[in-house]
Amino acid sequence: MADYQERPTPTTTIIEKRSGGGTTIAILLLVVVVAVAAFFLISSQTRKDDAVSSAASQVGQAASDVGDAAKDAADTVKGN
Repeated sequence: MADYQERPTPTTTIIEKRSGGGTTIAILLLVVVVAVAAFFLISSQTRKDDAVSSAASQVGQAASDVGDAAKDAADTVKGN
């Protein structure tokens, strides 16, 4: 009889690497950046609106003061 050794059957190992975590983190980071930018834009517009309202109120008060001064001057001229 002939002696022979059995050779092991070769096996192939496939290793799959999944890198889906990086995409998820990038999307979450993008959402956070957009939310922060929107917050600052809205906040900035609100401050501008408040400043314009305040200025308009001051102009209205100044006009009222001028009107009162003119009335007082007219009353003084009339002798009241």
